Amino acid sequence: MLHGGAVVTGTASAPRARAVAVHDGYVVALDEDALALLPIAKASLDLEGGALMASFGDGHVHPLWGGVELAGPAVREATTVAGVVEAVRRWAVEHPDVTWVQGGPYDPSLAPWGRFDATWMDEAVADRPVVLQSADHHCAWVNTEALRRAGIDAGTPDPAAGEVARRPDGTPMGTLVEWTAMDLVLQHAPRPTVVERRDGLARASRLLAAAGITWVQEAALAPGDVEVYLAVAAAGRLAVRANIALRAEPTRWRSQRGEFLAAKHAAAVSPVAGQVSVRTVKMFADGVIEAGTAAMLRPYDDAPHSCGLPVWTPDELAAAAVAFDADGFQLHVHAIGDAGARAALDAFEQVARVNGPRERRPVLAHTQVVDPADLPRFAALGVIANFEPLWAQLDPLQVDLTLPRIGPGRGAQQYPMASLLATGAVLSMGSDWPVSSYRPLEGLAVAVTRQTPDGVPAGGWLPHQRLPVGSAFSAYTQGVAYQAFEEDVWGSVTVGRRADLVWLDRDPTTSDPAGWPGIAVRATWLAGRRTWSSEDEGDEG
Repeated sequence: MLHGGAVVTGTASAPRARAVAVHDGYVVALDEDALALLPIAKASLDLEGGALMASFGDGHVHPLWGGVELAGPAVREATTVAGVVEAVRRWAVEHPDVTWVQGGPYDPSLAPWGRFDATWMDEAVADRPVVLQSADHHCAWVNTEALRRAGIDAGTPDPAAGEVARRPDGTPMGTLVEWTAMDLVLQHAPRPTVVERRDGLARASRLLAAAGITWVQEAALAPGDVEVYLAVAAAGRLAVRANIALRAEPTRWRSQRGEFLAAKHAAAVSPVAGQVSVRTVKMFADGVIEAGTAAMLRPYDDAPHSCGLPVWTPDELAAAAVAFDADGFQLHVHAIGDAGARAALDAFEQVARVNGPRERRPVLAHTQVVDPADLPRFAALGVIANFEPLWAQLDPLQVDLTLPRIGPGRGAQQYPMASLLATGAVLSMGSDWPVSSYRPLEGLAVAVTRQTPDGVPAGGWLPHQRLPVGSAFSAYTQGVAYQAFEEDVWGSVTVGRRADLVWLDRDPTTSDPAGWPGIAVRATWLAGRRTWSSEDEGDEG
């Protein structure tokens, strides 16, 4: 029995209650009916005037690699290039036996146009390779030794859909743009051990549970990573439920089909099938605007010769989408630019035309710039618009890199949350952590205000795209549950639904959104089992 606070049910018919009764992992009674069961309750919890809500889902996040990254240099909070260099130097001194220094994420807005020089990092470490990934994880900053180990020099050509940033004399600068370029170095770096990956995932799942999250869409893994999830879950160390998306590559997706089906089957027959699934295939339609690699319908303002770097040709993207859909996978496509979004929507349309009708719920992830002509297609095609709402603010990344690249016209088409909601499209929310904060309340504050933490700009950036409070919370709960094909199982505090719950120290729906990031999570329950409590705060990284 949970009582003594506000129960925010997330339903229109009975939005609030005074108590919740839970039995065998499910909500069995609400309000007066729940209070009537108090005398026979085996245990009760006083909410102490706080709020109980449906727990959050994260529709796009990277727990495994984000968790591994936590073990590297602490560069996330650095606000200058010198700060990043100093953090790497300290870490390298403390870990003299580590042969490659790897980590992230650093803020790409700290250097002009996101281009960082290897010689800057040489000041921290010169005798070992250093590879840091940017906050968007579409660029890497490396030192001179890493370039040398990889054999990258002035004569190295740019890989397909990638770029080796260069100085005016043609020598490699130290910034590698997009995964094909990053892999030129990463293929030589040691891969984290199985133990490191398991420990990283377990730690990341605790952080997510501490933020009130109980279900995650792991957004891009290889089939070999599935075992890590299964092992961590089997050991009782996975604090969330997870669906894994396997990343398809344009050069070898045909050979990947068998591997993906085998990984899907392995999860389905495992003892932890109720906690870990492999039902999704992830594809990158393009890169990111701040790196100049998102696919745009018109050239970049700062690079009139370029419309970005699409990862797939539209025809190949559609062909792969048709094949993986035929294999029974849900499709999850990263699309940042308006051309990337259009290519993804065209692929989803081709899937429906070729494979026929079924409940497939494809996801277009990030949904940053969408041409107005394409907005109605989401609802028409049954496409879920996944947003990372924390990005919809005028932060340094937006001001210093994004807007100068695409200009005010296309800049005003970014993150069209309210416009898509008005068309009847389903919205889901996520964090893309470790790209940005995993804490839903931080993203939700931006979704309803479109402001920075300092309240800039007054009235919000593109205020017509602000979401109502109820719609924003629904996207982070019921919208993600819909993405998971489990909207009848969780996502609201309703009799018969699973007791996936979060206890907050105050009710966000009746308080100023600017203060939501300061609301504390007191406890989180997954199917009635406590996965985190403020009493466990020492476990929250």
